[in-house]
Amino acid sequence: MEQNVFFLPHEGLKLAELAEFLGAELASSDYADVIVRSVAPISRARAGDVCYILSRRSRDELVTCEASAVICDKALADLVPPHIPVILSSNPHAAFAMAGGLFYPAALRPVVFSGEGEIAPSAVIDPSAKLEKGVIVEPMAVIGAHAEIGEGTRIGAHSIIGPNVKIGRDCSIAAGASILCALLGNGVIIHNGARIGQDGFGYAPGPRGMIKIVQIGRVIIQDNVEIGANTTIDRGAMDDTVIGEGTKIDNQVQIGHNVQIGRHCAIVAQVGIAGSTKIGNGVQIGGQVGIKGHVTIGDGVQIAAKSGIMTDLAAGGQYGGIPARPLNDYLRDAAQLVSKTRLRGKKPGGKQND
Repeated sequence: MEQNVFFLPHEGLKLAELAEFLGAELASSDYADVIVRSVAPISRARAGDVCYILSRRSRDELVTCEASAVICDKALADLVPPHIPVILSSNPHAAFAMAGGLFYPAALRPVVFSGEGEIAPSAVIDPSAKLEKGVIVEPMAVIGAHAEIGEGTRIGAHSIIGPNVKIGRDCSIAAGASILCALLGNGVIIHNGARIGQDGFGYAPGPRGMIKIVQIGRVIIQDNVEIGANTTIDRGAMDDTVIGEGTKIDNQVQIGHNVQIGRHCAIVAQVGIAGSTKIGNGVQIGGQVGIKGHVTIGDGVQIAAKSGIMTDLAAGGQYGGIPARPLNDYLRDAAQLVSKTRLRGKKPGGKQND
């Protein structure tokens, strides 16, 4: 792979220092002074790279691996060739993620477009807006009346911060995002093109057609939430739409009005959540899941991709299918359907139909 000009390698770190940062153990002190600068997958790791393994399925790739270190659980250490240093971790996936963030801190937040100083001359900022020290406003951004933005926050180029919006400290609002009728905590990341706080979708059928229902609620986004590119989060109708602390939302997700999402949830791309749904803490939702409005999803629920949620889901369960049901039931039904389809495709005597 060619040198990545977008994210340059780290200047270098000793393996002993990296292991200490990760809260892990360097298996042999003989390699304490080996220098590492980057992370890479096993298949193309070279000198200076760190990679990781999670299972014995990586055995073949390790044979040709040229990494300067492999992060793995103690139970897998015997798979690593003797010439490659091993960093022992009880959670190699998390340790690898931490290493990546250490080597490439700039890649953890939206890219910076301008070096024009804290406030770009072309930015439009209402005189009544309040910006703490260290706020960066990039070219063509617009900040409305009485908006408040905390120290260390960056407002990206061509983004729009509406009147009375409050954004906490150390947030990143990427280029082209719009934030209206919203209150954001600290450490929030909003990626390019996200739309926060626009109208919820509410209409009442009338004798002459659909009558629009006013949407006068807010969006509340708590600390350390990350919201992906082109995701939309509608403001509440009369109540608030709430995204809980530490929740991570992928690209192109639609969250309707009055939805309440708990803490530390993970929601993958193209999920649609209809209005007034309540989602507990630690919920994981696979891609393209559709969730009916006014349902409650309990803490710790896991939902398989492409599922349709029509009723409440009990805490701690795994669900899949359309309509969603306990995951084991869904997998059994799918296996039976495949088996029946194959049988219907065979002629008498076991020959396949044309």
